[in-house]
Amino acid sequence: MKHILKKNKMFIIIKVIAILLIVLLIKEGMNYAKSSGEIKPVSTKEVNKNNKERKTIKALTNYVTKEDMSLANRWKGSDMSQIAAVMRKARLGEKVTIACIGGSITQGTISKGTGDSSVEVHKSYAEIFFKWWSDTFPNTKFKFVNAGIGATDSYLGVHRVKKDVLDYHPDLVVVEFSVNDADNFTYKNTYDNLVRRILLSENSPAVMLLFMGQTNGASAQNTHSLVGFNYSLPMVSYKNVIENMMKEGRYSAKQLSGDITHPSALGHAIAGEMLWKYLNSIYEKIDTYKEPTPFKHEAITKECYLQSEILDNKNITPDSLGTFKKSSKFEAFPNDWTSKEGKGEIKYIIKCRNLGIMYYCTTDGLSGQFDVYIDGKKATTLDANFTGGWGNYAASKEVYTSDKAEKHSIVIKKSVGSTGEEFTVLGLLASY
Repeated sequence: MKHILKKNKMFIIIKVIAILLIVLLIKEGMNYAKSSGEIKPVSTKEVNKNNKERKTIKALTNYVTKEDMSLANRWKGSDMSQIAAVMRKARLGEKVTIACIGGSITQGTISKGTGDSSVEVHKSYAEIFFKWWSDTFPNTKFKFVNAGIGATDSYLGVHRVKKDVLDYHPDLVVVEFSVNDADNFTYKNTYDNLVRRILLSENSPAVMLLFMGQTNGASAQNTHSLVGFNYSLPMVSYKNVIENMMKEGRYSAKQLSGDITHPSALGHAIAGEMLWKYLNSIYEKIDTYKEPTPFKHEAITKECYLQSEILDNKNITPDSLGTFKKSSKFEAFPNDWTSKEGKGEIKYIIKCRNLGIMYYCTTDGLSGQFDVYIDGKKATTLDANFTGGWGNYAASKEVYTSDKAEKHSIVIKKSVGSTGEEFTVLGLLASY
């Protein structure tokens, strides 16, 4: 009996030792897997956490606080699903096209601020925005489209957006016209049409609205944000942030801009950092966003310009030229008609609902004032004399509106008492 008990006792001890050895081997194996780069078993909770939170890249600068970001992103209810979908596409390594459309700030104009010598990053906000994408997804092929043109507004923007942006089939478009647009109903209408035209385009791109502001407070943010709020679009306000920075005494107006209007290197760095952190906040929770739904919101203004374009000497022939000749005065819109003698008239016959004239304003004192006649009746006078101004630019003015597309004659000729002989028609802004 004692012999049996002793044997059972030995068996139990051996069994316990064997179990301990198995536990030690499993532990060592897991440690080896960790050190050798093999997959380490994790709990379901940990898997879900890793899927919802993505590693982000630190912003290039450190000017913008959490409080600043709450001011930059103060609109609740913005739908981030479209941008998240673009991020998922980029994460898969698919080709992604990203565009920015706006004025000179988007184009990359950087004014000289008093503190720019200490700013490490001298890049435009658009360059910093594009860099977030290329740095976050280094194995993805991107096409970046900068459709910024100085001194242009959303009225001209809605006429040029197809050629300058939509023909590239973008996945994401940033819209920036809050400095160049006035804060009124006219620009609410043109801005609404521009945003809708992008959202309703064939590629159904995501849209982000950026509200820049002058250091004196001027901005169309109030009008533009109404459009964005009604469509639940992501919106970021540079205007709100710099106003608070100046109020708190962190930065002066002269540090943020050398000319009131255009951001300095510091201003662009702040705008770029805001966008960087905004994108990071979405990417951190990328998999919590559902797949986007088609854009079906009703328009908040009249749909006047969804089918619009710029007509120039490449796609229309005038009925008569007078002393106007084909030329290429302005790089941004190079297919114009120019008269240097001020004699005769240029005449077009076109069918449209609404019509605008884009013309070239110059500082050399040679350009004058020319009258526009629609169907024989004087509609307006265009003044191309910008003597003493900051530079030559493309001006646009709507000269005719209607609810019905009909054929019209358009005549442009020198005004009586014009201060100059020269005039350049850069294009006709026609909507159908």
